[in-house]
Amino acid sequence: MAFFAHYLFTTAIISAVFFIFLRASRLRRLRLPPGNLGLPFVGETLQLIAAYKTENPEPFIDERVSRYGSIFTTHVFGEPTVFSADPETNRFILQNEGKLFDCSYPGSISNLLGKHSLLLMKGSLHKRMHSLTMSFANSSIIKDHLLVDIDRLVRLNLDSWTDRVFLMEEAKKITFELTVKQLMSYDPGEWSESLRKEYVLVIEGFFTVPLPLFSTTYRRAIKARTKVAEALSLIVRERRKEYEAGERKNDMLAALLAGDDNFSDEEIVDFLVALLVAGYETTSTIMTLAVKFLTETPSALAQLKEEHEGIRAKKSESEALEWSDYKSMPFTQCVVNETLRVANIISGVFRRAMTDINIKGYTIPKGWKVFASFRAVHLDHDHFKDARTFNPWRWQNNSGLSSPGNVYTPFGGGPRLCPGYELARVELSVFLHHLVTRFSWVPAEEDKLVFFPTTRTQKRYPINVQRRNASS
Repeated sequence: MAFFAHYLFTTAIISAVFFIFLRASRLRRLRLPPGNLGLPFVGETLQLIAAYKTENPEPFIDERVSRYGSIFTTHVFGEPTVFSADPETNRFILQNEGKLFDCSYPGSISNLLGKHSLLLMKGSLHKRMHSLTMSFANSSIIKDHLLVDIDRLVRLNLDSWTDRVFLMEEAKKITFELTVKQLMSYDPGEWSESLRKEYVLVIEGFFTVPLPLFSTTYRRAIKARTKVAEALSLIVRERRKEYEAGERKNDMLAALLAGDDNFSDEEIVDFLVALLVAGYETTSTIMTLAVKFLTETPSALAQLKEEHEGIRAKKSESEALEWSDYKSMPFTQCVVNETLRVANIISGVFRRAMTDINIKGYTIPKGWKVFASFRAVHLDHDHFKDARTFNPWRWQNNSGLSSPGNVYTPFGGGPRLCPGYELARVELSVFLHHLVTRFSWVPAEEDKLVFFPTTRTQKRYPINVQRRNASS
């Protein structure tokens, strides 16, 4: 018996070594993008994280692009990965989702969002659900239904401000309340704020080791995710009973209950969990950073104020914004574009090669990860003049674009284009309108940007605010 066990063990070891040898031999035959896989197992993960924990993460990619070119090989988060800082390659990756590339996310994100989230859906189901999500965030829906709630909830939040606020916290309250309203028709209250606080813990676990035994942050995130799921499950069950009794509402949850897919409560909860994250975290960060960049660029802030004071002058103090007002904010749209370009809330996307893929003279092996870096393209001087300077005027007649083409992708692209891109722009524009027409502010203390695990300011951007008189 001992001999047999020894024989099996030896055979397994020899087979594993032979497999590794064959794989290494195969990779040597392929023309991989140049690069460095770094240390065994760890690769260059520590260098990447160290760079993105600073205010200036660019050297990680800059140094490798300078040494190897705009497509290079590295090893991060436990896997060999091809990084692309090339807009044509990024477009190729995005457009070939589901054909040559599959979506791929760290295990921590997959576990926390749930297996039925839109982020992890594939094929025809993803196509249908992506289309459904876009149908609740397109221009006509915003114009006819959502704008009035956006304006009302932004005002409600600003009415509660004291002389000193943490802008990132207030922005998160606004976007979370808006998303809950859009998805489930709930107005803000103690319930929504309690749910939001659990979401904060869930998001903190996104970029941790997905092992509760080794990571207290991940363990805390799993517990928070369970609480979120329980709270949403109660709502789904209540709404299902209402739907079966003939009651109808015009929101995302109603569409999920009425659909032909016969989704279970668990599937609907997973779907809602992911949409709440998408609608809450990214837009609130964009709001905060728009204010930060404007504060640091007084001439841009002055022009923005002038535009919005002109709109407000034609309305009473309490009158809500209308769609025609939103369409009369040309400089605001320049500010939105430039904030998205400089901030890069989504710095890029991971995908996995479904087969050996030849591109730009290199081969990406089947099973390898690729990372299409939007940030690297947006901050490349070859594509944008003075790329690392906040300059909203570059979007007037696109005068600041050094090269044409598909170089601006803040919302991704292809089949996984962010379905809420127009809604995010409207929310930011309405927020800026009420902020600049009702308040003046100064930073309460110096605050810096960091980019890991997510883009944010270190101190939640504290500001001292002063209410403006209607005449000033």
